[in-house]
Amino acid sequence: MAKTAPIPSDSVLVETQLDPQSGREVPTGIISTAWYEYFLQAQDRLNAGADTLTTVFDSVINQSAAIPTTSIPLTTLSVGLYRVSTYARITQAASTSSSLTVTLGWTDGTVACTSSGSAMTGNTTSTTQSLSAMIRSDSSTPLTYSAAYASSGGTAMTFRLDLAVEQIPT
Repeated sequence: MAKTAPIPSDSVLVETQLDPQSGREVPTGIISTAWYEYFLQAQDRLNAGADTLTTVFDSVINQSAAIPTTSIPLTTLSVGLYRVSTYARITQAASTSSSLTVTLGWTDGTVACTSSGSAMTGNTTSTTQSLSAMIRSDSSTPLTYSAAYASSGGTAMTFRLDLAVEQIPT
């Protein structure tokens, strides 16, 4: 990706023209060419950034059990580089203790790979964890997630899990 041009701080932001009555330069309200080109290049760089593959991210709400290995529901998946992000939060603490471990799975060059966060053992509703994994995936196999769950006491721990997948242009 091309490097961004420096900010044209030596250029005026808005073009000016000579006012025939006062003899002074007055703003035209039209952006200068230097700034127009700078903003156009910035827009091109933003448009070339990561593309979100799904507009509705997968969410599991008020879960109170383990989640077996589950495919992330994507409409398209091609060979390439992806960023998979998760956010987990305990929504109800267990009365004694609890543990939650989120694991991502994918296949890279026919090799099954996984990435896990550390066990969430805080057992409070403010216990959260965010993970982000950069992965290279084969197109023939789905991206997956799972959650190992343990809870003890009369009140079971419940949690929320959100997932997002972005394809990274290479």
